[in-house]
Amino acid sequence: MRFLCLYKPSRPEGTPPGDQEMAGMGALIKDMRASGVLLATEGCMPSALGVRVRLSNGTFSVTDGPFAESKELVGGFALIQVKTKEEAIEHTKRFLRTAGDGESEIRQVWEP
Repeated sequence: MRFLCLYKPSRPEGTPPGDQEMAGMGALIKDMRASGVLLATEGCMPSALGVRVRLSNGTFSVTDGPFAESKELVGGFALIQVKTKEEAIEHTKRFLRTAGDGESEIRQVWEP
C-alpha cells in the first residue's frame, strides 16, 4: 500500500533546517530508500511563491501566496510504500523525531 505523508512544520514558514537536522534527515532518507519504503520525498518552497486555484460554480479563481493559514501549510511530502497503515504511522513517527515539532497527515493513495 502506498501512503502520501504531508508534513506541516511548527516553525515559521521558510525557516531552514540546521546542519544537525539536515544530517539526520539525510541518514533517514538514505535508510528508507535502501529499505524500499521511501518512493519519493521533497520539501516545498514558501507559500509566497505558490498559488491556489479554485473552481466554484464553473468559475476559476487564482490566488497568489503567501497564505495566512500557516498551521495548515505543507512544508514537504513523502510517498512511502508499506504493508499497513500502522507501519506508515511508525515511519511517520520516525520522520517527525528527525524533523522536529510539527504534524504529518497520512493519506492512503488510491490503488484499484
